[in-house]
Amino acid sequence: MNVDTMRFIDRWLGIPLTFLLTLILRLSERLRPLAAKQPQRLLFIELSEMGSTILADPALRKARKELNAELFFVIFAKNRASLDLTRTIPSENIFVLRESNIFTLAKDTVLFLRWTREQQIDTVLDLELFSRFTALLTGASGAVNRVGFYRFCNEGLYRGEMLTHKVAYNPHQHIAKNFIALVNSLLASEPELPYCKQRISDAEIVLPTISFPPAELATMHARVAEYYPDYRPGSHRIVLINPNASDMLPQRKWMPARYVELMRRIVNTVPDVLVLVTGAKKEHGEAAHLCTCVDHPRCLNFAGAIPLEQLPLLYSIAFFMVTNDSGPGHFSSITPLRVFVLFGPETPTLYGSLGNATAISAGLACSPCVSAANHRKTPCTDNQCMRAITVDQVFSLVRPLLRGTPESPAR
Repeated sequence: MNVDTMRFIDRWLGIPLTFLLTLILRLSERLRPLAAKQPQRLLFIELSEMGSTILADPALRKARKELNAELFFVIFAKNRASLDLTRTIPSENIFVLRESNIFTLAKDTVLFLRWTREQQIDTVLDLELFSRFTALLTGASGAVNRVGFYRFCNEGLYRGEMLTHKVAYNPHQHIAKNFIALVNSLLASEPELPYCKQRISDAEIVLPTISFPPAELATMHARVAEYYPDYRPGSHRIVLINPNASDMLPQRKWMPARYVELMRRIVNTVPDVLVLVTGAKKEHGEAAHLCTCVDHPRCLNFAGAIPLEQLPLLYSIAFFMVTNDSGPGHFSSITPLRVFVLFGPETPTLYGSLGNATAISAGLACSPCVSAANHRKTPCTDNQCMRAITVDQVFSLVRPLLRGTPESPAR
């Protein structure tokens, strides 16, 4: 299903269903009050954004450490591979929902509700901000503890009244800290209204950096050499370009012609740089077109060359990356890779990478134009916020790296 179809269903079916399930839960719990239970088997729900699985990882790790709990996760099938990057959740503890059409989604939902009971899930943490579907999954899960973001006095999305721990979503702090607030609500010694009345430090959202053995790094170097036979790891530097963004918010894309000009400047500045255009297999054609426009032997189409779970390995041998605000900007945060992320309709204040990243934004008055309050849907069809980011602006940041001069302290 495309994004607009899912939004339509979520609205017109979600509102009455969340209202109905709220009534059922209230009646059921009045007749049979739930006994308090210490969280031990925690299910996290995050369906639609691959990058969010990385941003949620500090919260997952805190839950495992502070609560000594076993972790579970439910996610859409197309985003499943993103959980393999951090490996925080055991593979056998992941439930996948197929979202290809409403019938398979309905079937998998029924199977999911049976699965939560088989796994004896006692606590659900809904990481979504605007989905009534995940609110329904949370309410129907059978869990004693149901944690999620609640609108309180805000004129926001109605998601029913099924939460036992209502957490205030803070639009002025990073989403990774908001995710930790969900976990903190379970750690509170007394009930709070709203949760959570605790400070979350920057140190809590630092991700551990993964490293790879020399044999695995050699394998990735060999993979690059298949595309450029003269490649020598000690003599060439790899620059990655990710020109893609998810279909959920195509306004995040920088103009292809500007990527072409940026890549031309990079390969013509120094002779030891290989530019690899990355992306999924379905984006191979678009990447090929960009490489054809650059027309340089050191600009290579690497889209679909490796599976998603091997991206951190590629990032570990690369020099730096330029990317739209999309998954790769977050996937790279578990490696030391220097990344330049182009922001337009979103804001790095809330969704910036947790890694070694520099955010580039024009800062227009209308930006960011998507949020939890508007279901991340914007009326904009002319993304001037991205057009206002010039090639000169981006190249001025990467040129010192290419020439080996001291980096600018500006972040």
